[in-house]
Amino acid sequence: MREVRKVRKVRKVRGVLVSGLLALAVLGAASTAMAEVKVERVTYLNQPNCIRLSNGTVEVVITTAIGPRVIRYAFIGGDNILGELPDLTTKTALGDWKPWGGHRLWIGPEGMPLSYSPDNDPVQDARIEGNTVHLVQAVEPKTSIQKEMTVTLAPTGTAVTIGHRLVNKSLWRVDIAPWALTIMNYGGAVILPQEPYKSHDEALLPVRSVTLWAYSDLSDPRWQHGSKYLRLKTDAARPASQKIGIANHQGWAGYLRHGTLFVKRVDWKDGATYPDGGVNVETYTAGTFVELETLGPLVSVEAGAAATHEERWFLFKDVADAPDDATLERSLAPLVGSTR
Repeated sequence: MREVRKVRKVRKVRGVLVSGLLALAVLGAASTAMAEVKVERVTYLNQPNCIRLSNGTVEVVITTAIGPRVIRYAFIGGDNILGELPDLTTKTALGDWKPWGGHRLWIGPEGMPLSYSPDNDPVQDARIEGNTVHLVQAVEPKTSIQKEMTVTLAPTGTAVTIGHRLVNKSLWRVDIAPWALTIMNYGGAVILPQEPYKSHDEALLPVRSVTLWAYSDLSDPRWQHGSKYLRLKTDAARPASQKIGIANHQGWAGYLRHGTLFVKRVDWKDGATYPDGGVNVETYTAGTFVELETLGPLVSVEAGAAATHEERWFLFKDVADAPDDATLERSLAPLVGSTR
């Protein structure tokens, strides 16, 4: 009996040793994976002290001298899928607002000058934690809102997760929605998924909301309406503005340019109230300018609290375009499916 107890004790000790070794192996693997994301300071678009995250496949450049903004997202050495507009300026009652390019966070629903508070000054805080950059803007003096953004690059692949926060620094409750706007590089087309087709016998009720603006003209040739996708192409020769918003239950929207596909994933929250007539994805173009936008729910934010919103980004190479939806779907379906 004593010998049996000894064996059990040894087995237990060995189990502890094995568990410890496994834990060390897991920690080592995590550390190795994290080490695959390289972090460095660079100058980009004449903006000093930008933070560049790279993992050998893609790179993300984040500004700190202005912002918070993501100014570049691309395959290593490839074209920036994000637009770059360093010289454009819009005059507002709050000062000169510059789009700069790339990805930014606004206060929704859109208002002038509420949404157009300039972000031309350095961020208040930029912290790097592993493969995540956390940016905090100074409180906007006219809106009493503080904007925050976190950017996380996956150790491998192309996935980027972007968290957005609008913090209410005023003394009263405000009704706002986080509004994430991404300026895309000219020359491509926005792709919005249609809801799955069902016949009149199968479905009698509407499946989603669509919002149009006063300047939305669905006869404009930049629009392409298909059974599976709604597309908006860019055209430098057409300066007139076009915009549409949809209640996107499919959870993704894309931008296809010269064989590179950008996919932005966003969750739809059942029961939530969304701005602009109940939509969470919008797209806008005018001439060479084009944006792919998402919105979080419209919420009442108490003093000191925050409204949050998350996007997840992906990039794909060598994606074939097609004029018809069926052929395009054969290219897109497996790629979009891999982002779930």
